[in-house]
Amino acid sequence: MNERDRSRDKYNPQAIEKKWQTYWEQQQSFRAVEEPQREKYYLLVMFPYPSGRIHMGHVRNYTIGDLLARYQRLRGKNVLHPMGWDAFGMPAENAAIQKKTHPRTWTYNNIDTMRQELRSMGLSYDWQRELATCDPHYAHWEQELFLKLYERGLVYRKLSQVNWDPVDQTVLANEQVIDGKGWRSGAVVERRELSQWFLKITAYAEELLSGLQQLEEGWPETVRSMQTHWIGKSHGLEFSFAIADSTESLPVYTTRPDTVMGITFCSIAAEHPLARQVAAHNPAAQQFIQECQSAGTSEEAVERLEKKGFATGLFAIHPLTGEKVPIFIANFVLMNYGTGAVMAVPAHDQRDFEFARTYQLPIRIVIQPEGTLLDPQEMSAAYTGPGTLCNSGPFDGLDNETAKQKIIAAFVADNLGKATTQYRLRDWGISRQRYWGNPIPMIHCPHCGIVAVPSSQLPVPLPDDVELTGSGNPLARHPTWKHTHCPNCGQAAERETDTMDTFAESSWYFLRYCCPDYAGPLDVHAVNYWMPVDQYVGGIEHAVLHLLYARFFHKALRDCGFVSCDEPFSRLLTQGMVRKDTLRCPEHGWRYPEEVRQEADGLHCQICAAPVQVGRNEKMSKSKHNVVDPNEIIQGYGADTARLFMLFAAPPEQDLEWNDNGVDGAWRFLNRLWRLIMEIVDLPAQPPARSMPEEAELRALRSKTHLTIDKVNRDVQRFQFNTAISAVMELVNAANELLHGKADAERSPSELAVLREVAESAVLLLNPFVPHITEELWQQLGHAQPLCLQRWPEADPEALQRESITLVVQINGKLRARLTVAADASQKSIEEAALAEPTIQQQLQNRSIHKRIFVPGRLLNLVVQ
Repeated sequence: MNERDRSRDKYNPQAIEKKWQTYWEQQQSFRAVEEPQREKYYLLVMFPYPSGRIHMGHVRNYTIGDLLARYQRLRGKNVLHPMGWDAFGMPAENAAIQKKTHPRTWTYNNIDTMRQELRSMGLSYDWQRELATCDPHYAHWEQELFLKLYERGLVYRKLSQVNWDPVDQTVLANEQVIDGKGWRSGAVVERRELSQWFLKITAYAEELLSGLQQLEEGWPETVRSMQTHWIGKSHGLEFSFAIADSTESLPVYTTRPDTVMGITFCSIAAEHPLARQVAAHNPAAQQFIQECQSAGTSEEAVERLEKKGFATGLFAIHPLTGEKVPIFIANFVLMNYGTGAVMAVPAHDQRDFEFARTYQLPIRIVIQPEGTLLDPQEMSAAYTGPGTLCNSGPFDGLDNETAKQKIIAAFVADNLGKATTQYRLRDWGISRQRYWGNPIPMIHCPHCGIVAVPSSQLPVPLPDDVELTGSGNPLARHPTWKHTHCPNCGQAAERETDTMDTFAESSWYFLRYCCPDYAGPLDVHAVNYWMPVDQYVGGIEHAVLHLLYARFFHKALRDCGFVSCDEPFSRLLTQGMVRKDTLRCPEHGWRYPEEVRQEADGLHCQICAAPVQVGRNEKMSKSKHNVVDPNEIIQGYGADTARLFMLFAAPPEQDLEWNDNGVDGAWRFLNRLWRLIMEIVDLPAQPPARSMPEEAELRALRSKTHLTIDKVNRDVQRFQFNTAISAVMELVNAANELLHGKADAERSPSELAVLREVAESAVLLLNPFVPHITEELWQQLGHAQPLCLQRWPEADPEALQRESITLVVQINGKLRARLTVAADASQKSIEEAALAEPTIQQQLQNRSIHKRIFVPGRLLNLVVQ
């Protein structure tokens, strides 16, 4: 090997990665342009919030997306793979207060940092399409779209009970309340009544539900189930109770009409008009209502509450029996769900059961399960299963499913109620009382009422001179910003001071990527070329937040004429989290790995020398100090090593457990690959093999090459990235064995051709996984055109026809031998060959074969006694 080649023996990722990242940028290698004659492929990974630094979750998500984008390009498709920033939100305001800066400054500084970090990973983005949702141009067109929805009757304002985050001082949608707490702040959410702007997502409830059927093959069943549950379509009975000694009535809706004869009381929400009437003359009722409002409005929040009530002194009259039942204000009934009133059947509803036990109310069993006789005095929980009706007058003896229809029919016949379909889904409250968001483009005029800002006056910009205190709405306090003139009458008026929920921005960003420079909301031609997104990648935590909102927004914009397809995301991959062991000192709490030292008896804190406890393997989190800085890995090993480890360590849908040894293993393999290719480069030049050679050893290696091509192709499409990488590793090992089995002088042209084909195939197959090293090796192999412009290799059908196969021979399920036989060998000949193996004969001494289990192409298992 000459001196020039010898200098390339050592794999230098820092130099190689900088070289190719510069090349891709200068050549605009990944720029996407509409080409109607080519098949498009839109690959999108959920865009990040610019928090300041990328983390290992980002590395994993974006590496997965980049692999798929590069693979589809090599398959000849016109790929759109964009990146941007979900840049509005409360964290920027909080950071601005803490750091005494402006949210815009903090946000754009973070974007600059994170952009550079993402570039260092070699991600094949079309950076010319980059967008930030806080950019005035993006905000402008979002306001325009808001007004389009307003014109279609999909935007309205009303007084409503809301989830109030007392820390972030803003309203949260129900989907943003997790376990009764704010999804960002973690504060216990309260109920408040405010005038709010809503998007009428319920107008699309049925289409959102039925549309999930189109996504059966492309979306995980878990996500579809979560959305189905959240939309919550139900069929039931709607009727009203008369109220004794009153002209008022109490409407209710139930999905369990089979239990109406078991009603022993009624419950109403604290915000129900009837509850307010009672509270107007009863201080105790007023105090109870205030107590109820200290809890959140989500079902999860009320589910955990101790069931409490207040007797109103009013009685509802059962429409079938005429029985009077007491009406309670209950802390577990929500005004925003159903009618805000509930018919209570404690024997067959758990919340009603707990309430009845607390307040010693009657429990009347009206459904008996088969083979059991329930006794109210002995019940420890409500019975909610199927059974036969009892204590139900004319409906006794019916099974409960038949009884549902019979009872609904009875209500309808007597004009007492009607069959109704309802949805659990509620309209999307988008008002947020914060500064760093997109202003809602509406004006409040004392003469004309609510007036939309004319398109000619958009965008409504945020003021720069804002006072951020962390309490209340900064826009409402601004001395001048909210003051304007009515576009209708010209009189003094005020701007709407609420800004939009940031999920509004992420509900259409994927459309704006299609036309980021268009002088309007959306370029219909570009959008209809690229949409729908062919593959979307993101976390399952967005199943009923972003994904549901985006589907609604997309359908609404379709009806406005901006897009033609019904669903925005054809396929969805929900990747798992990155996890790592936690370390905790009893004195100093969570410790970073560099803050502990290894001693003979275990880990110890570097500060106090106390033994450090290795805790659970948990999601990487700065709060628990179990994080790894991606930049340290990239600077130490290179981006390709980080990428390879992320893709090899676990299937993408599963959580990935961080392992330093795994990173070292990825690094060692890339070095082994580098050495192999460089050795082949130094061999006499020979074109890659295009047919099967005569020599058995070479035929086997060429066959393995094409079997690997076939496997990697299938595995990438099935997201089985780890097995795809493993297959290439095996091919590299096989080539190494052949390469080092003889001297270079002994190599035939046929062998050189097979080795060259192995080298080029391995480099091509690994390119989507590790793009930098493979680009460099491709160039070293003598190719002038870069690897990113090549085509994915196709397996040679002749080479896929294996002449021999290796099977596993087991005895009672335990591996005892491996057997190489002809690929077309019969089961009988395989069994004979197995029984002739010395190790098998030894295992069978003084034992008889009871059963033979044969799996063609894989194994023979001998069950012996």
